[in-house]
Amino acid sequence: MNAGTLLEPKRGFVVAIDGPAGAGKSTLARALAELLGLPYVNTGLMYRAVTFLALERGVEPGAGGPLAALARELRFGLDGSTPPMLSIDGLPDLADLRSDEVEASVSRVSRHPEVRTVLRATQRALGVGGCVMEGRDIGTVVFPDADVKVFLSAAPDVRAGRRRLERGGGYEVDEAVAARDALDARTNPLEAASDALVLDTTRLDRDQMLAEAVRLVDAIRPHPARRP
Repeated sequence: MNAGTLLEPKRGFVVAIDGPAGAGKSTLARALAELLGLPYVNTGLMYRAVTFLALERGVEPGAGGPLAALARELRFGLDGSTPPMLSIDGLPDLADLRSDEVEASVSRVSRHPEVRTVLRATQRALGVGGCVMEGRDIGTVVFPDADVKVFLSAAPDVRAGRRRLERGGGYEVDEAVAARDALDARTNPLEAASDALVLDTTRLDRDQMLAEAVRLVDAIRPHPARRP
């Protein structure tokens, strides 16, 4: 998918947040969505959902066509929470999508162009009315026309530390993050959009990250409709 083949035009205000695992995407995206009163879409969970279903059905991570069929089978939407967030019909608790088994396979599943084509179209459809969407290619492919683009980075040891906190794991998470970085770099190179704010979050906490993002939003939309 590229800017010339978008399924439908963007109607609402869109913030695209990209970056590697552990850079702070979810922390920033959720906080910004709450502040702006926009839906929050974590696209990584969509790839994890396909991976979970593949593991459950015995579909090999190298089988691009069957994996794309699984992606088409899943039904993604927005729930009724505040802010609205991604919902996935037909799957158990979303916590299952963060299991070690899914973590070990998600990069191999998400590398397939067939899978990414299906999910990118769905992501576009979910966000055209306005959203804060996080992922790896939101500002470059899914929403090249996003109103605001932020690309987060952080030192590898800091990212691994954050992942340990998220997952409650030990130092083996460092190796898992490094391995995933290496696989992702080979199969789905991560790059910032030319018009994105590149933000190194190594020494930034949640409030500092949010302040930088809000500054950028205010420059584009001086009076955003924020939640009180």
